Amino acid sequence: MDFEYFAAPAILLLAAALVIWCGLRHLATLSTRYTRQWPQLLDRLIVGSISGVAVAFATTATFNAVDLARFRAQHPSPGELYAVNGRTMHLNCTGSGSPTLILDSGLGSDALIWGRVQPHLAETTRVCSYDRAGYGWSDTQPGPRDADHITADLHQLLQTAGVHGPLVLMGHSIAGLYIRDYAARYPQDVAGLIFVDGSTPLQDENPALAAAGETGLAQRASILVVRAAAVAGINRLAGSCARPIQGFDPQAGRALAEDLCHPPFFTIEHELDSFHKSGEETAPLNSFGSLPVLIFSQDPARVLAQKHPPQALAAMEIAWNQMQENLKKLSTRSCRIIARGSSHAIQIDRPDLLEREVPRFIDQVRGSAPEPDCYGSTLTE
Repeated sequence: MDFEYFAAPAILLLAAALVIWCGLRHLATLSTRYTRQWPQLLDRLIVGSISGVAVAFATTATFNAVDLARFRAQHPSPGELYAVNGRTMHLNCTGSGSPTLILDSGLGSDALIWGRVQPHLAETTRVCSYDRAGYGWSDTQPGPRDADHITADLHQLLQTAGVHGPLVLMGHSIAGLYIRDYAARYPQDVAGLIFVDGSTPLQDENPALAAAGETGLAQRASILVVRAAAVAGINRLAGSCARPIQGFDPQAGRALAEDLCHPPFFTIEHELDSFHKSGEETAPLNSFGSLPVLIFSQDPARVLAQKHPPQALAAMEIAWNQMQENLKKLSTRSCRIIARGSSHAIQIDRPDLLEREVPRFIDQVRGSAPEPDCYGSTLTE
């Protein structure tokens, strides 16, 4: 899962050595190339600058790998590790009670993203967060990373760990596809669905999202730039890895900061490669009858209320908001709540909302609380 962060220093050190060797060979021929002194000085300056940059990147990448290894050694995984298809997968269960709430993270995040809300939710019922293959403490799995394969991994993980239904699945972002897939494949185990600004099938075909750079080549280019900075250790050099996330307890906040500092880009690419296939697999799953469904959505007013929001961004917010609204069609017992002031990461921006509404939802699933009067409606809180 961290392979490229440990492989990068070796590759960059070899590249730096090659650059220096070529530079020295080039400098040795300067006296035969130029008769004037200033072209030689300029050439030396260029060669020296290139060599310096190569050495600097190799040094920062090495420092990044060493610090990452040290942090991992000092902070073992919370929860337990289980064998799934011959590979290790990580599951962290806390609390007690039924139904069991399963937390599934968005693209690029692992179980640590739930570090603030899980302790509060575990006061109501048993809560299990897990790392999909290639994230956090879970090994990568061979083969495609589409919804069907990811769902099969989760099912086997829960069976191995002795976590049986009833389950309430709570998925953030891309995991909105995965929990939909799980509910269709194992309906006997699922007692409810909670979408946290969840993705919708085939959203990559939406022109508004493509125009805003949320799909296709623009998205890949953005990830490539972020990836280069992370692998080269720029994030750590800027202090991002050591800056605890506000609102978390010190240990959890520090762990999440370290986690966000080195995203698993190899796994992210594989899930993106399978994103359209995941959409095709889940698009027909458009009705779950009367299964309780709770939808949390980011606040579109954050962008639309600006005086002059960029046109592409405003169009994307409108399209995303409509896709969130359409999630209510999944069940006759669905409610949608717009998290006032929140971005896509609702569990970071508005944990108070999740900590209040999810326990209510769990009690309603149990039958220990009255049915809500919000079915089919959208609230802003």
